[in-house]
Amino acid sequence: MTSAIPLLRAAILAILPSLSGAVAHEGHDHGDVPKPLLSAAAKPRVEAASGPFELVGVLREGELVIYVDRVDSNAPVPGAAVSVETPDGPVAAAARDDTYRLPAPWAKSGSYDLIFTIASAGDTEVLAGTLVVPSGSAAPRNASAVGQTATTLRGAGTALTIIAAFAGGFFVARARYRRARLPLASLLLLVLLFAPSASPFAHEAGDRGEKPLVEAEIAQRLDDGSLFVPKRVQRLLRIRTVVASEAGHRKSFDMPGRIIPDPGASGFVQASVSGRISAPENGFPKLGTRVKAGDLLAFVTPPFQAIDVSDMRQKAGELEQQISIVERRIERYETLTKTGAVTKVALDEAILELKGLRERRVSLDKVRGEPERLVAPVPGVIAAANAVAGQIAEINAVVFQIVEPARLWIEALTFGALPDASSATALTGDGRSLALRLEGAGLTDRSQAVPVHFSIAGDTKGLRVGQLVTVLAPTGDELRGMALPRASILRAGNGQTVVFVHGGAERFQPRLVRTEPLDAASVLIVGGLEPGARVVSQGAELLNQMR
Repeated sequence: MTSAIPLLRAAILAILPSLSGAVAHEGHDHGDVPKPLLSAAAKPRVEAASGPFELVGVLREGELVIYVDRVDSNAPVPGAAVSVETPDGPVAAAARDDTYRLPAPWAKSGSYDLIFTIASAGDTEVLAGTLVVPSGSAAPRNASAVGQTATTLRGAGTALTIIAAFAGGFFVARARYRRARLPLASLLLLVLLFAPSASPFAHEAGDRGEKPLVEAEIAQRLDDGSLFVPKRVQRLLRIRTVVASEAGHRKSFDMPGRIIPDPGASGFVQASVSGRISAPENGFPKLGTRVKAGDLLAFVTPPFQAIDVSDMRQKAGELEQQISIVERRIERYETLTKTGAVTKVALDEAILELKGLRERRVSLDKVRGEPERLVAPVPGVIAAANAVAGQIAEINAVVFQIVEPARLWIEALTFGALPDASSATALTGDGRSLALRLEGAGLTDRSQAVPVHFSIAGDTKGLRVGQLVTVLAPTGDELRGMALPRASILRAGNGQTVVFVHGGAERFQPRLVRTEPLDAASVLIVGGLEPGARVVSQGAELLNQMR
């Protein structure tokens, strides 16, 4: 057995070079992994722009896919007539979904000058562009089969290398150690053990059943900070743009505000006495239920202590006694008036006294048994409900609040001079713009601020009482700048204000800008942007999240 040790050592030393080469095979190299190319290089493309149209053509699987958009808004142009002058002659592109497509069998490696003719809605433009197809850009369709064949050959070569290394080690050991007697069966056993392990050392990604990396056009941020966004992604994200134009605008003054109900179309339902709340026959009205003025909402039954019940019983007994005495007196007066002993006036006074005593007795019973009725003071919708069966309501406690949702106001606070609030607008937290109508301003300060009331003109659907808003009112100062939608203004990671400029058909550059408030729907750009730039007005937040 000791004579076999040098033989095994020599065999192991002989196969180490082949093992090291096998471990460092392609697909498992632990060194630097080459970075993938940009998506812009994934597919050959051509860009052109003229007049109101902007065009991008992408060569994909032997077909030229054409995207036609409006230059000013980046909106797709459907239903256009698109023809292309190709090396094989003029070809009309067929409309499919929101693109136009035509077969391109002529698109081999090389450079091709293409002429596009677009006619849509009375506009006809001729656009020219160059399609550059690099050599080897079109991979063979049986690339996976070729890769598997190469992998199989590499695995077989590695297995043969290991077997040859063992055989060489065996004969070297025999020549150096004459006394070593390693049976041939042992050599064959070692070869059988190591030969199957050659395929794991030499396999690639395809051997594990993994799919090869597919070249896909994806949006990404480039090294210079700009964004490459393929037209296909722009259509999915619904990216829209506006052309910035400079003009004079009145500077705005912003005020914090909140939505309040219209005082003339809202009301509170309160208990005038302290008592136990109970529901009417149909139950308590639910939140959002529309009610009419005078509708019964709840009952409040005042509680009575034992001493109060005793006093009421005593008063009731006294009234019963007085009623009995007066009734007998009336009976005597009726007999005596016939003889003239009692005047008619005395009889009438006794009858009136009896009537008053009976009314007092009835009212005492009502006070002891009839609850207070809580009714709706105005028509509207139940906005708040604090009614629970059996709950003790305190005096002046708000049990229900009724609001008319179609008539809402905004209360704003101004800490300076009151601006021209006749054309003010409001901006909600979700970016909704509201037109306002001035109702009045206070003459007394409230925490060093003057309250100003506005009524909301237009649709109030989705608004709620207490919602915070920002009220913007124009001032007398005028500024020159470019008005852009508020959706275009973004905050960068460092807190700076940026917009995205549509510099190319598939390129977007972030620009640092300086802004001033204008109104609830727009912001005034006073620096950092040149007139005529195409600024993203829809989908800018999605672009800002791309990495």
